Amino acid sequence: MAGKLMHALQYDSYGGGAAGLKHVEVPVPSAKKDEVLLKLEATSLNPYDFKIQKGVARPFLPRSFPYIPALDIAGEVVAVGPGVEDFKTGDKVVAVLSASSGGGLAEFAVAKKSLSVARPPEVSAAEAAGLPIAGLTAYEALTQCAGVKLDGSGIQKNILITAASGGVGHYAVQLAKLGNTYVTATCGARNIEFVKDLGADEVLDYKTPEGAALKSPSGKKYDAVIHCAPGIPWSTFEPNLSENGKVIHLSPGPSAMITFAVKKLTFSKKQLMPLIMTPKGENLKRLVNLVKEGKLKTVIDSKHPLSKAEDAWAKGIDGHATGKIIVEP
Repeated sequence: MAGKLMHALQYDSYGGGAAGLKHVEVPVPSAKKDEVLLKLEATSLNPYDFKIQKGVARPFLPRSFPYIPALDIAGEVVAVGPGVEDFKTGDKVVAVLSASSGGGLAEFAVAKKSLSVARPPEVSAAEAAGLPIAGLTAYEALTQCAGVKLDGSGIQKNILITAASGGVGHYAVQLAKLGNTYVTATCGARNIEFVKDLGADEVLDYKTPEGAALKSPSGKKYDAVIHCAPGIPWSTFEPNLSENGKVIHLSPGPSAMITFAVKKLTFSKKQLMPLIMTPKGENLKRLVNLVKEGKLKTVIDSKHPLSKAEDAWAKGIDGHATGKIIVEP
């Protein structure tokens, strides 16, 4: 592939939204030690991608400009670097890219072998591409923070999932119901039936008084909240939590971090837990297997060609996608 050019989208500075993306021809990257080069078949977008562009992680991300965004990819191996024995040319894989280097909005991308997982024929490229960031976040929040066992064992837990029709939320509902849980979920009115179909036991329209107050229609107190929505204060959660209830906050801002510290320092039984997900290949493999077995599905909001990826970007920034937004080269 040396010397070959590929189509990609990149931005040269912070800000700019969809208009800040530029279509470019750049050299195809090469696989270095412990890396695989993939010809991409699908890429999915996450709110994290738009936050990086806004500069919320500066001065750490991106490490340099220009930057090709998007981290969730599925594709076919076209070359392997030294030290790669698990994959060979022609293998289908799903991978999560490093946020520091990015690379998903392109025809080819290089992924670490440790964060690449074989994709079986039963799982489409688009289904697989939706899994890494959103699926792993839901998985980690439920299994590590909320203590839900996905084999259905353990005592029953009452779980609240906010923004349940979104990328993380729609996976969280499905994964939670694999465990011994009673799931209350919030979403917009148009998605209530959709979220019920995912398995939620009760669903609240977040724009109603009951939904805004997060009160369970059956009067349940929540053992854990998988909090995927912005802008809900601790004071709204606290009266709805069980004695040892915890709010697992997926995008904590300064006020959430203050609450986290105060609850820790005062030894409160009710806790706020910020979650910064750490991608792990073995967890991604578990998710792929659940999709293969028909126990988990990626709901696709829309598909966009790479030639019009800025449309996908604009739709993602708008923040009302149902499931995942996919870009296909």
